[in-house]
Amino acid sequence: MGKVTDTWTSEGKRFMATLQELAGMEVRIGYQRGTLHLNDDGSRADLVDIAMWNEFGTENMPSRPFMRDSVDKHMQAINHVLLSQKDALLKGASAKDVLNTVGLFQQDLIQTEIEQGDFVANASSTIEKKGSDKPLIDTGTMKNSVHFQIVKKGSMD
Repeated sequence: MGKVTDTWTSEGKRFMATLQELAGMEVRIGYQRGTLHLNDDGSRADLVDIAMWNEFGTENMPSRPFMRDSVDKHMQAINHVLLSQKDALLKGASAKDVLNTVGLFQQDLIQTEIEQGDFVANASSTIEKKGSDKPLIDTGTMKNSVHFQIVKKGSMD
């Protein structure tokens, strides 16, 4: 029996190259360090810190897990999007296209959770200051500052 040699089609080569490229990338969704926010008292705080304080709570503020809830409450929708991106890859989508779709989808989930999440109401002192009992919504900064970036996997960017 003779030796059998298989060769890749051009589509197969492209698909394998895309998978290899995808394996070396990741999408990060949330807040990027260095976005300063001016507080009411004139001080500045990094939006990453403000998001973390809201997500996990502090001594003076309850936890409002808008990022964790954006995943935990929507696993079925997330899985649907991920499966659709598998199909997109099979149809020729690039690694960057797939990660852009995933990033935009999760960014939207976080923004929706900020708007519609069921969180502990603001304290009366906060309600007086901002005129609302709805946490995380005041100027729109938290919602509008959710972004994603595509980076090399494991990078410190």
